[in-house]
Amino acid sequence: MDSLGVLVWLLLGCGHIQAVGDSTHRSVSHRSVVTILSRSHADRNVYPSAGVLFVHVLEREYFKGEFPPYPKPGDTSNDPITFNTNLKGYPDRPGWLRYIQRTPHSDGVLYGSPTAEHVGKPTIIEITAYNRRTFETARHNLVINIMGTEEFPLPYQAEFYIKNMNVEEMLASEVLGDFLGAVKNVWQPERLNAINITSALDRGGRVPLPINNLKEGVYVMVGADVQFSSCLREVETPQNQLRCSQEMEPVISCDKKFRAQFHIDWCKISLVDITKVIPVHNSRPDPGTGVLPDIGEYNPPSESLKSRDYFADFLVTLAVPSAVALVLFIILGYSMCCRREGVEKRNMQTSDIQLVHHSSIQKSTKELRSMSKNREISWPLSTLPVFNPVSGEVVPPIHSDNYETTSMPLMQTQTNLQNQIQIPQQQPSGGNYCMSTFRRLEVNGIPEERKVAEALNL
Repeated sequence: MDSLGVLVWLLLGCGHIQAVGDSTHRSVSHRSVVTILSRSHADRNVYPSAGVLFVHVLEREYFKGEFPPYPKPGDTSNDPITFNTNLKGYPDRPGWLRYIQRTPHSDGVLYGSPTAEHVGKPTIIEITAYNRRTFETARHNLVINIMGTEEFPLPYQAEFYIKNMNVEEMLASEVLGDFLGAVKNVWQPERLNAINITSALDRGGRVPLPINNLKEGVYVMVGADVQFSSCLREVETPQNQLRCSQEMEPVISCDKKFRAQFHIDWCKISLVDITKVIPVHNSRPDPGTGVLPDIGEYNPPSESLKSRDYFADFLVTLAVPSAVALVLFIILGYSMCCRREGVEKRNMQTSDIQLVHHSSIQKSTKELRSMSKNREISWPLSTLPVFNPVSGEVVPPIHSDNYETTSMPLMQTQTNLQNQIQIPQQQPSGGNYCMSTFRRLEVNGIPEERKVAEALNL
């Protein structure tokens, strides 16, 4: 393959292909359906036309020769290869150029439709191939020279939404040729060409579920030089518009010509006559070079600036709230300090009867409190002297005589009773027994139950 690449013009209207190659310039002749396909790889020059779909295939078979073969001779080389494409000197591609590669074992495709704004501006695309087995790379350049022509863009453009196709399937020359042939049979134009192809995912579509072999869908825009046919305008009828609003398929007479291979959503068809579209021109200022002119040093206009007086701001912000707070503080201090009457003044203004009555109440309260502290109550059993029947020793009470009896509980807690035991005691007047409380004796931590038994026999 030469260094300039091959341009293939697919002519479906006449049924033949014209390929013209030259080292300095490419002149292309065409009649009806025009699509540019290119299979150049490294440091190649391609010449697409503005307003015509451009497709460039990155073949894995070509780039396999750039990487070392398998270690064992005879093994089939099937290295996973991925591609990275970007505008030279920039991290991404131009806005009109897209790239797709489904798997590392499939070819990559660059496609897009350049506009008249890009005519005469060579676009260098850096193509980097990554070998996922050896982690080696190979880089080549693709020079895109966009050519302008008076025949493009065609005035009548129709965009179809094909539901059973993905974008890489539609970019194949055979599939795209079949679709353009079906459109030509319905439209009957003299010149027809593919303008652009867009994946439904780029239009906000959702990724389909991996069931029933569902496809993402693709939008295909074609252009012609004659008015839209009656079949294409059937979707604009009120009946079909009503069916579309109810999410029903419209009735289109020419749908059977596409149904064998392409399932078209006729509710999403778009018919545009660019001769009736009013162009909108945005007046943009000249951005310039971005460098300020050299006019000397910068001198700020100090004389025109006036000094600002902040005294009024000070009064409003600090002085006024401080003055209000000071007045409130003075009023509160006068009320609390200077207006106090005192006890003597209060007693002088109170009648003698009220003072005597108040004094008697206080004396009675003090007397009752003193009496409640000195009152005698029955001592609990745990506080009385205990007689030890073995040793004859009188155990002193738990509490001393000066213990505050008013706060003494009438019942001892469980912790105070765990070392006590009650034994019956014989009364001198008869054979009855009364219960007496003895302290439980322990020797080396073992209770002396024998001592208790002897006490019971007394």
